Amino acid sequence: MDYLKKFSIPMSQPDITESEREAVNSVLRTTYLSMGPYLNEFENSLREFTGSAHAIAVSSGTAGLHLSVRAAGWGDNDWVITSPFSFVSSTNVLLYERITPIFVDVDPMTGNIDPQQVEQAVHDLTFSRAAAQKWLPPKGVSDSGQLKGMIAIDVFGQPADFDALRTITDPFQLKVIEDSCEALGAEYKNRKAGTLGDFGVFAFYPNKQITTGEGGLVITNHDEDADKIRAMRNQGRAPGDTWLEHTYLGYNYRMDELSAALGAAQMKRIQELMAARQRVADWYRAELSSVPGITCPVVAPTTTRSSWFVYVIRLDRGIDRKSLSEKLEALGIPVRPYFSPIHFQPYIREKFGYQKGRFPVTEDLGERGLALPFSGKMTEEQVQEIASALRQIL
Repeated sequence: MDYLKKFSIPMSQPDITESEREAVNSVLRTTYLSMGPYLNEFENSLREFTGSAHAIAVSSGTAGLHLSVRAAGWGDNDWVITSPFSFVSSTNVLLYERITPIFVDVDPMTGNIDPQQVEQAVHDLTFSRAAAQKWLPPKGVSDSGQLKGMIAIDVFGQPADFDALRTITDPFQLKVIEDSCEALGAEYKNRKAGTLGDFGVFAFYPNKQITTGEGGLVITNHDEDADKIRAMRNQGRAPGDTWLEHTYLGYNYRMDELSAALGAAQMKRIQELMAARQRVADWYRAELSSVPGITCPVVAPTTTRSSWFVYVIRLDRGIDRKSLSEKLEALGIPVRPYFSPIHFQPYIREKFGYQKGRFPVTEDLGERGLALPFSGKMTEEQVQEIASALRQIL
């Protein structure tokens, strides 16, 4: 194939059928556009799918993370360990509550937070104010804070090593939020992603495993926390409150009924949707494994089921990612750098003073990662075309 041939391949696309369209249309024939029966159906489907006691749908994954932070009881001047190799919302929800994010570098294979470094950080932050300085941001933070917990991210749909992480956090009674916004359906040692922390959060943006358009959901086995999250998503109205009574400071983080209907229909197809994404990932590996200069994603031994969210290759050091991206874009093949490290975001650098070299693994992965077009609706021919273009350009 001549790589100068022009293609038209979308970066991602949702898998929507007539069953989803009919579910959404059926809502418009009722008087329930919010907090109706589809919301209950959608929440029940996720509760049963994950085996969790509670599933609370919200307006976005970010909203779910924020409510989990509030339910965990973290607040002003607290320290919470998390990863700089993530989408910014996992850090933003800490900043909303004036919590200091304590960044810890990641495993070079998976991009998930490194348990060995977490162990050292927990020890230093707990027992030594002098040693704690190594982990605190360079500026803008008091050293009088207290370590309260961790947000661990399941990067690119692969769960973090939670057995190792919980062995570290549990003796110190540190609460753990599992940011599983990219990992619905993944399994860690045959346990569902999202169930591995005190709270698990999913997101349903159109490029995710299932979509509600916009939306998210929190799962937990803690009854009191679940009640509080339900109240806070609905302007702080607790059970027994009237329309204009508000027990808690709350938010308008509700999921609307149209989104819930779409999600309920998608959940009926969850195994089909995951299998389609696995098939595309398998095609990519078969086509790209022999392309020089590229490393395909690696699945950790602890991941007993992958849940493919994106397909991010790593370029060998020395390859000009910008030039490669421009050539692919010119052929109608969209690609994206993935992730840009959080500590390099302008507002984070301004607030905390991070400089290059602080988190070398995160920075290296950020410089070499390239997300290729990916969805369950891709064809084998499209994957072959992308692989051929990469092979000939490289």
